[in-house]
Amino acid sequence: MIKMSTNIKRCLLGLALASTAASNAVLAQDNCPNRGELDTMYCDANNDLVADPPTDAKKFRDPNTLVFAFTPVEDPSVYEKLFQPFMAHLSQCVGKKTVFFAVQSNSAEIEAMRSGRLHLAAFSTGPTNFAVNIAGAVPFAIRGTANGPEGVSIQLIVRKDSPYKKITDLKGKKVAHTSPSSNSGNLAPRALFPGLGLTPEKDYQVVFSGKHDQSILGVKSGDYDAAPVASDVLQHMIERGVVKADDFNILYTSEKFPTDSYAYAHDLEPKLVEKIKNCFFDYKIPAEMAKGLGGDRFLPANYKKDWDIVRKVSLAAGQNLSRAGYEAEQAKAKK
Repeated sequence: MIKMSTNIKRCLLGLALASTAASNAVLAQDNCPNRGELDTMYCDANNDLVADPPTDAKKFRDPNTLVFAFTPVEDPSVYEKLFQPFMAHLSQCVGKKTVFFAVQSNSAEIEAMRSGRLHLAAFSTGPTNFAVNIAGAVPFAIRGTANGPEGVSIQLIVRKDSPYKKITDLKGKKVAHTSPSSNSGNLAPRALFPGLGLTPEKDYQVVFSGKHDQSILGVKSGDYDAAPVASDVLQHMIERGVVKADDFNILYTSEKFPTDSYAYAHDLEPKLVEKIKNCFFDYKIPAEMAKGLGGDRFLPANYKKDWDIVRKVSLAAGQNLSRAGYEAEQAKAKK
């Protein structure tokens, strides 16, 4: 009989434990009755399209400090200042220190929530899909007024002094899209423009600017011939004097889509989640913040219902909303 050394025994025991852990992980995944487009670390048993909270109460998180981020549509410092009163309100209302985390890209914001470094966030219209599927974000609120939720349109802008008077004049030109996952800055134009006689990539060169403000400033400076941008970002930049309305002509305006979603991480402690929701919905957005963002209050939102049109546009534009699609979009953005 061959005797095994202590080291070999330890190695075999380690392999057995690893094998058991892997088997348990597979079994846990198999016990999920529905996952849809969610990443494998999440489950959607109730079919509401967002990640369910953990079934094991030990996996709930109740951090001492809450970290919040706003979608990086412009210079993060502008929004950090706008959100200062709300950060103070959340800290007092929830009973936990709440800090603003400046992110430089949609992917950085998504990865921050996925890794557990971000607890609350406002995600842009299009990236909300990936935030839900890749990062376990659960949208619960949207900005609005007494008349209902705020909305955002796609506006195709050109310089005021440009020769382009209609959308088909942009054939053969250089047009800035913002980022691959952006609804108004990329996906909706890809879904809607072909019906208007202008197909991205085929009829014009697509270049990614990174953000809506960079697209707007790029058109103004002449770096791009045109750009589809979010109407609210353009309006805020005009109101702050960064650009003038007379700097541009608008060749096309779409119907409205939902604006950014406010979401929490799926594994936050349920009582904490209820506190957060109440603190959002009880808040009266002050005038300066309302002017800079749009809307004077937070209204309840439902991802499955309210982002249905956004998902349809994304799919019509050929986007895969799963992790494979997310990674493909990230690779495309780096080119």
